[in-house]
Amino acid sequence: MTQDKPDLSAVALRAKVEGLSPQNMSSILAKSRIVAAPGFNRWLVPPAALAIHLSIGMAYGFSVFWLPLSRAIGVTAPAPGDWRVSTLGWMYTLFFVFLGSSAAVFGPWVEREGPRKAGVVAACCWGGGFVLSALGVYTHQIWLLWIGSGVIGGCGLGLGYISPVSTLIKWFPDRRGMATGLAIMGFGGGAMIGTPLANLLMNRFATPQSVGVWQTFLVMGALYFTAMMIGAFGYRLPPPGWSPAGMSRAALRLDGPRERAPSRSGQAQATSAAGRSVPVSIAWRTRQFWFLWAVLCLNVSAGIGILGMASPMIQEMFKDRVTPSSAAGFAGLLSLFNIVGRIFWASLSDVLGRRATYTVFFVLGTVLYASVPVVGAAGALGLFVAIFCVALTMYGGGFAAIPAYLADLFGTAQVGAIHGRLLTAWSTAGVLGPVLVNYIREFQIGRGVPPAQAYTVTMYVLASLLVAGFFANLAVRPVDESLFTLAPAAGSQPVGFGQEPLTAVEPASSSSWPLVAAAWVLVALPLAWGVYNTVSLALQMTL
Repeated sequence: MTQDKPDLSAVALRAKVEGLSPQNMSSILAKSRIVAAPGFNRWLVPPAALAIHLSIGMAYGFSVFWLPLSRAIGVTAPAPGDWRVSTLGWMYTLFFVFLGSSAAVFGPWVEREGPRKAGVVAACCWGGGFVLSALGVYTHQIWLLWIGSGVIGGCGLGLGYISPVSTLIKWFPDRRGMATGLAIMGFGGGAMIGTPLANLLMNRFATPQSVGVWQTFLVMGALYFTAMMIGAFGYRLPPPGWSPAGMSRAALRLDGPRERAPSRSGQAQATSAAGRSVPVSIAWRTRQFWFLWAVLCLNVSAGIGILGMASPMIQEMFKDRVTPSSAAGFAGLLSLFNIVGRIFWASLSDVLGRRATYTVFFVLGTVLYASVPVVGAAGALGLFVAIFCVALTMYGGGFAAIPAYLADLFGTAQVGAIHGRLLTAWSTAGVLGPVLVNYIREFQIGRGVPPAQAYTVTMYVLASLLVAGFFANLAVRPVDESLFTLAPAAGSQPVGFGQEPLTAVEPASSSSWPLVAAAWVLVALPLAWGVYNTVSLALQMTL
């Protein structure tokens, strides 16, 4: 690896290799226009990613609208013609079905066209979905809400979710877990900002004739569109073959940065540094892909199951000590630990290795879930809360570490496309987890089991899902070397095995650090406001 600064000819060479036309070069959204010039600081990319993920993360907080919308006609109380909460809840299901499906379908397009174009389309879909939903509330047409926020907004979720992840992995080959944790932390934190903001706006716009939801949708749609557009135009891509200064070509593969995966050809070079990767058309047919699909699906099914029943469960198991208000604080506390887990576990996976990290998730998670009935029967509220907080860190960590796991196995060139297809596991888990939890609970209560004991079987079933995930993770092995190709970027012309791809050291200039600090402050302020609101509510719960 040369230690000379890259010159602008690298960008010109890339344009020549990729066959980019003058028309594409002149397009403000073209992938070629966002190749970083010398002096660019890679730490400007995570705030851009966070601007998008903090916006689309409001999908987790959409339940704040259900009760107001259930009395959109009656205003003070439900009236004939008002929507049921169960009817509105289909928007939540549509979010995650279309998140996974759109990410799977458009993943290759994101890699081919670049993150800026994907970010702009995501902003239009997510912000536009709010506008269409506002029209649906104003005209009282539920199908406009399903199409607006559910379908169109869900597509914006999928595109917005994968584009920052793929970009950050390319910029941080030395810290893949940390980089993806930073972005996906934003998705977990979006509801902490959006939920109190939505409450403030609905209270501000509420009148004797209106619950203030359609006006809130318009304002939030405009805010999210603006934030996501700023994030999209903040994206940059590293030049082909780029690696940060001081990073060796030692493999960052299956078992973490300090160990190398077996290589039959003896070429144990880093897949990211050398441009070696498995094309998405091949990757999704491998056993490794489907083992990881099972790993994500089972981990998410267990986590989303307890997220969905957290508030009623703690009230029913500790009915004399937990009020509805403090139960809401408990749900908020789980969201906070979900966020912390995303950056903590993803960063730790850079040290432990991805497979070892998921082994911890499944072993520790099984023990925690199986102990809940015993802890509940003993009346140990503090320990009960602690168990669920730790469990939710691993739920969030599972989302954050999976893109790095994919990059370790398949390389980074098409990791966004591969990650998109893997997210269909999330769509499946979004149905499987809540259905298991809700139906088992109802079945138990229907048999005459007291509500406080109706979760015993549920927790054992969720623990069994984690046991299955443990074996799926254990079955993951390195990808056969014959499946790898050399390509500096998805959609470019292949580079022969005898050629050395372009390389460069990290070109950050000293003058860029004030801009980096300003960008981080802009995303940290709303996140800090959300954390403050969550902690204030959680403190109402007396352990």
